[in-house]
Amino acid sequence: MANRRQFCQNIAMLSGLSLSGCGWRLADVGAKAAKFTQSDRLYIYTWAQYTDQQLLTTFTTNTGIKVVADVYESNEVMLAKLLAGGGSAYSIIYPSDYMVRKMRSKGLLTEIDHTRLSGLHRLFERFSNPSYDHNNNFSIPFSWGTTGLIYNSKKLTPPPDDWRYLWQNKEKLSKRMTLLNDVREVIGATLRMLGYSYNSQDPEQIKQAYESLVELKQYIANFDTDSWQNQILAGDLLLAMCYSSDAVKIGRENPDMKFVIPSSGSSLWTDTIVIPKDAPNIDGAYEWLDLILEPEVSVQLTTRLSIATPNRLGFEQLPQQLQENQNLFPPESILEKCERITPLGKLEEVYEQYWTHLKVS
Repeated sequence: MANRRQFCQNIAMLSGLSLSGCGWRLADVGAKAAKFTQSDRLYIYTWAQYTDQQLLTTFTTNTGIKVVADVYESNEVMLAKLLAGGGSAYSIIYPSDYMVRKMRSKGLLTEIDHTRLSGLHRLFERFSNPSYDHNNNFSIPFSWGTTGLIYNSKKLTPPPDDWRYLWQNKEKLSKRMTLLNDVREVIGATLRMLGYSYNSQDPEQIKQAYESLVELKQYIANFDTDSWQNQILAGDLLLAMCYSSDAVKIGRENPDMKFVIPSSGSSLWTDTIVIPKDAPNIDGAYEWLDLILEPEVSVQLTTRLSIATPNRLGFEQLPQQLQENQNLFPPESILEKCERITPLGKLEEVYEQYWTHLKVS
């Protein structure tokens, strides 16, 4: 989850946008941007995948406030910038669920005043009181999804149905499969394959997962979160571990590319919107949150960005084809087997040590 967005492939496009004044740009604001605190500006820090020009235009038309959005490639990069004091320019940030907990524990978030929002009642019940942020006191959900495997259905038979498929078919998949460049996702998936929790705190279980990955590593083309997309479309890859939102987009480009959530279970994630501590233009921030909670806006974002909306009223307005897309909206029978990634305190250092050994060995 730490690097879930189409970042690398969008760098050239985003660099151009930063010069053209469209509003989206690479995160380069640093300390010098902190001076931009006017009420007619709203500074946002978000993922590259969520760059949607029509949303910016709608917001500016409705409020008269110009949006300037910087993008980051991982939750950890975003957090490091905030801890270094570079986040004081932003009124809105888009952390993933587990990062909300970390940011709150470090005193980086403003508690959300629910009386200033008109659309929280529109959320699905599962998003009204999430485990990572009870009662949405510090965040509102923006999109959600799962992690799984995308594969070329014309070339892989039988198709994958679980994480174990990678080990069982490692010769066939040799150098034509990729795993995410994400420690918690990769080790978590391997733990799940072994019958353990994605968030295992048992050192012996974590070691077993590491040893299984060592066995698989020589057959993996790369640990990659973004560039696999062009490679699998070009036929260079047969399979890639990926996030459901990316799989939906690739499936639209080539219907032969199918996505499966492993039968043993996977991760369930939510990307959220928060207001950082000491944020400028608080009024503008609440205007942004209210717009995101509009059902019509959630419909447009789901359609344009291939993301799953947490907005119940928005979901009900989606075309039936999208409502029934199980890659976007998996059934409860699948979701019951999925886990949210949770912070593990000092034990995260153990994961990181194994991850480092795996990648350099």
